[in-house]
Amino acid sequence: MRLSRRSIMVLALVGLTAGLPTATFAQIVDPALQALIDGSQRSKSNAVRDKYRHPSEVLSFFGVKADSTVVEILPGAGGYWTEILAPYLRDKGHYIAANGEKASTSMEVQKDNAGLAAKLAADPADYAKVEVTEFSADKHDIAPPGSADFVLTFRNIHNWMSAGTTKESFAAFYRALKPGGILGVEEHRGKSEQPQDPLAKSGYVRQDVAIGFAEAAGFKFLASSEINANPKDTKDYPTGVWTLPPTYKLGAQDHAKYEAIGESDRFVLKFQKPLQ
Repeated sequence: MRLSRRSIMVLALVGLTAGLPTATFAQIVDPALQALIDGSQRSKSNAVRDKYRHPSEVLSFFGVKADSTVVEILPGAGGYWTEILAPYLRDKGHYIAANGEKASTSMEVQKDNAGLAAKLAADPADYAKVEVTEFSADKHDIAPPGSADFVLTFRNIHNWMSAGTTKESFAAFYRALKPGGILGVEEHRGKSEQPQDPLAKSGYVRQDVAIGFAEAAGFKFLASSEINANPKDTKDYPTGVWTLPPTYKLGAQDHAKYEAIGESDRFVLKFQKPLQ
């Protein structure tokens, strides 16, 4: 198997809280997955972020295969992961986009739903087999109970903390997964030495707090990956994590400074629904 330069990086999987599992392994990426990450179906605005998001390594860390059933939580209008997962799973697997609730009165949710629908309709070759379901904490089944191999969520926990729906959201993931199924989580990493704001107004969430949410729902913590770590992120900005790219909430103010920092420091966590 031919490996890309990034694919042969040795990644340290470390727990940043005492007592968490640790491991070290060579990251091996499916060439078919890498070909799609490099493919023409991807938008330039999404592909340019790969240097911060490392999609091949993240999906390989979670263990996603071409024949997996994968539920992505809130892919939004942009569909960063949709552009990769939908064509990768098209022939042998199943990609479920659990986007916002259809009846939501939120303009943001309606915009995301409309944007994703337009994206899927514009490229039936890649997206015709995508299934779209509704996610609103535990109000809907994001997939038939016990049917998913993977549930993946990227930088959403802070929103559920703000809404007070974290417990219900993790319960929905647990219900959708098969016994032995994997929950993959990415989030902006808060400072471990500071108390966690229960509403996560800055967008940052302590890694141990996120692990606690998953474990309270019944998940077993397996490992963490540092592939999306960013030691330049000081996590003390006037408008929280949205000060950094790609949002640049302060506009032109100190733009070069925040551009040099790059996107946020993020933890990537892997959990399993117990077999019994």
